[in-house]
Amino acid sequence: MGITVRRKLGFSAALRPLLLPFFLLVLSERSAVASALNYTKYRQVGSLRLARIQRHLESINKPAVFTIESPDGDTIDCVHKRKQPALDHPLLKNHKIQRVPPEMPKVRKRVKEGEHNRSSEGFLKGAWQTWHQKGQRCPKGTVPIRRSTVHDVLRANSLYDFGKKQRSGLPLARRADAPDVVSSNGHEHAIAYTGSSEEVYGARATINVWDPSIEVVNEFSLSQIWVLSGSFDGSDLNSIEAGWQVSPELYGDSRPRLFTYWTTDAYQATGCYNLLCSGFVQTNSRIAIGAAISPVSSTGGSQFDISILIWKDPKLGNWWMGFGDNTLVGYWPTELFTHLADRATMVEWGGEVVNSRANGEHTSTQMGSGHFAEDGFGKASYFRNLEIVDSDNSLSSVHEISTLAENTNCYNIKSSSNNEWGTYFYYGGPGNNPQCP
Repeated sequence: MGITVRRKLGFSAALRPLLLPFFLLVLSERSAVASALNYTKYRQVGSLRLARIQRHLESINKPAVFTIESPDGDTIDCVHKRKQPALDHPLLKNHKIQRVPPEMPKVRKRVKEGEHNRSSEGFLKGAWQTWHQKGQRCPKGTVPIRRSTVHDVLRANSLYDFGKKQRSGLPLARRADAPDVVSSNGHEHAIAYTGSSEEVYGARATINVWDPSIEVVNEFSLSQIWVLSGSFDGSDLNSIEAGWQVSPELYGDSRPRLFTYWTTDAYQATGCYNLLCSGFVQTNSRIAIGAAISPVSSTGGSQFDISILIWKDPKLGNWWMGFGDNTLVGYWPTELFTHLADRATMVEWGGEVVNSRANGEHTSTQMGSGHFAEDGFGKASYFRNLEIVDSDNSLSSVHEISTLAENTNCYNIKSSSNNEWGTYFYYGGPGNNPQCP
């Protein structure tokens, strides 16, 4: 299926016929070819609820200059920069989109991009996005936004929960230099992290991309960077996050997708994934947040990875995101934050899954590639070239990190360093197995 470009129909006109009956039987997204999971479910939806969903979708699906139909079924709307959802946020009422490029972090010492250890020679490649396959791009002055649908909202627990992490998704390192080792909230991790007393102004890593299997629709598997400040056991935690994730509930399939997240109150009310609420200001016309990443790594075959940089512009204070070879994606305005308005105090890198124990046993949802860390390159997933940005706006390799996983029989992590990958780690696991019942 090729990518085609067409003008967008009015959303209200497209949805109006659905509002006629008082109750509708809504069929959600068809099962994705990429997974054996069945995403199809039926539910009765009242017309009042459907009307509320419509109003919400109209607030985030802004009028498009034109749309691009991706081979994976996504619709990418090319929206004028000044009309994107971010600028609806009450704290950004007087915000002017930053047009002056941010001051990029200076590199003190870094391995040349593309270098690798001997066992990986000829195999490392950069991953891109599925909607690019036929060469279509959004025009200058617009930004690509993945269109949300009624079915996307209906997969969430409620309209309020749509696009949000639950409070149980708190980062693992909740106490100064002593992360909790017991997870009772259904979220399990394998992470590396810095000390909590540092002054940090950003972080970078290159992340291996896989398509882990997900057992049930409301579980996910992600690999990301967390940039954090505030209290881990209170309600004022600020977090900026980016990486890749597989989330059938959020996206309706099992493809790995580029994602972002932010919160200023420990995931209670503020923030959201991607552009599903106001806040993150996108500036790039080539990268769609929430779009599928392609191709992905295969066991014993080619390995694909993405590089992500998050840092605070020392001049204007906004937190910027870079993708790949320092391509600017957009930024989180400093006005959104309390603690992060100044600096970060901790960075975490690693994987997270949801273990819902749907069948009374540990989930078989995979983290990373589904292989344990000791399986190494070509089998286990990795983060390489871990770096932080200091107060001089300089990037330098992280030399002292701690690692933690709640249940190493299910998912684990092993870190190391060398002259080529700097500080790196392998991580992940299969979930349910004889040692992880």
